[in-house]
Amino acid sequence: MMIIVHVQIQVKPEAVETFKAATLANAQESLKESGIARFDVVQQTDDPSRFVLVEVYRDPEAPARHKESTHYIAWRDAVAPLMAAPRTSIRYQAVFPAEHGW
Repeated sequence: MMIIVHVQIQVKPEAVETFKAATLANAQESLKESGIARFDVVQQTDDPSRFVLVEVYRDPEAPARHKESTHYIAWRDAVAPLMAAPRTSIRYQAVFPAEHGW
């Protein structure tokens, strides 16, 4: 069962570029994890201080393994002071396409 997590993040306007650099580094390392099928970083067009991370995991245990990774812990600690509000997340289960294309 694929798990999809949408993480909503609002950063301080002056921290957007720093946040993007740290987040892109985390995303690139995350894609090397066997449990991650996809890791997208998207930025809101009308408010560039808002981002959504779209994380697609191959199995229900993969999100917990991801949060134990060195690169995730480094990202979490680096971006915490850049946030304008606490990040939130919503977890989804893939209905279609279950694994097609991932």
